[in-house]
Amino acid sequence: MGRLFGTDGVRGVANADLTAEMALGLSVAAAHVLAEAGTFEGHRPVAVVGRDPRASGEFLEAAMVAGLASAGVDVLRVGVLPTPAVAHLTGALDADLGVMLSASHNPMPDNGIKFFARGGHKLADELEDRIETTYRAHASGEPWDRPTGGGVGRVRDYDEGFDAYVAHLVGVLPNRLDGLKVVIDGAHGAAARVSPEAFARAGAEVVTIGTDPDGLNINDGYGSTHLARLQAAVVEHRADLGIAHDGDADRCLAVDAVGREVDGDQILAVLALAMREAGELRGDTVVGTVMSNLGFKLAMKREGVELVQTAVGDRYVLEEMKSRGYALGGEQSGHVIVLDHATTGDGTLTGLLLAARVAATGRTLADLAGVMERLPQVLVNVPDVDKSRVSSSGDVAAAVAEAERELGETGRVLLRPSGTEPLVRVMVEAADIEQARSVAGRLADAVKSALG
Repeated sequence: MGRLFGTDGVRGVANADLTAEMALGLSVAAAHVLAEAGTFEGHRPVAVVGRDPRASGEFLEAAMVAGLASAGVDVLRVGVLPTPAVAHLTGALDADLGVMLSASHNPMPDNGIKFFARGGHKLADELEDRIETTYRAHASGEPWDRPTGGGVGRVRDYDEGFDAYVAHLVGVLPNRLDGLKVVIDGAHGAAARVSPEAFARAGAEVVTIGTDPDGLNINDGYGSTHLARLQAAVVEHRADLGIAHDGDADRCLAVDAVGREVDGDQILAVLALAMREAGELRGDTVVGTVMSNLGFKLAMKREGVELVQTAVGDRYVLEEMKSRGYALGGEQSGHVIVLDHATTGDGTLTGLLLAARVAATGRTLADLAGVMERLPQVLVNVPDVDKSRVSSSGDVAAAVAEAERELGETGRVLLRPSGTEPLVRVMVEAADIEQARSVAGRLADAVKSALG
């Protein structure tokens, strides 16, 4: 049986992989593990529970709340709010635990459970492992130690969470957004109310699409993975920019005034220079991943900003930021972490800060994003190979060296074994798309020949 917790909590098809019984069992297990770790010592424990609008979130929330309360944890139910809102409220309310029910950008049938520790930070891997072990033990019949009488947890709705989170977002902006027209695509997800409200309170004229969740339409043709409608709306409404979120609003992509995509690398570049100008970019360093576009790396080098690269995944970006004290990091996908104001990627905050830079400078988003040239990037998956030998094969190393000689300083090669499938991902960047495709094709053939 595989590990329940992945890189971003527990996910699966709701009511098939992820059931009400599992949600209840994991919530009780989490309460017991945190109690044993001393998290609840000396006070009644409190948990913040939120969700995105998926229909399955309704029964999963009920199961999660029931489990926590049955284990003696008082629950503040904040309803439909973004993942970073739950993280923020967990810290702001000094809660012992935060729980978010969401499968982010995944299709509607999926759902997930993500735990936050006190302060709104990601739960440590060691605690996730202990929760899973405890859950499995009791799922097979071991009885729980259950409180009775006044020892059971109490449950109440915390409707103030919406306003508290929006006020936090607006309060950290360096300047207002008066004079800007912004189109917000909420992906029919957790930011459908929050993001338009925050932009409006900050002074922007707001046009909305993808902000009518019905429990079934999350991420369906809208949001950061489907930008076409946002691109059309920005042009139609003659807006200054557009902002797209994913289902749980921990990421943000943007669209400039003529409908061109502005990806996470470009957003990071704009924010890095703004934060350095304000004296907020600690160490004049930004954290990205090995998949950051080479154009981003070259731009940061030209501007005197150091780029530290990690493995792919916002969790690795966050770990590097926290361990080294950096203030800004993120991924091409739009997960951007501004650690002075958030403990996780926050799509609404990212969009607000990007719009604030446009408003403060009087420059267009296209002009600001032009600080970097996004080089063509080609990704080829090579299936049915021995991925464990990708770093030790002499033939693969020779093919990579030949490709790197051909590309020189204006290109890049990256080979990555998949974490879940028997395949190797070949990524090539070059100044010319045809050259990138040609080099990627030859490398893919070399990998298949050497490792197949």
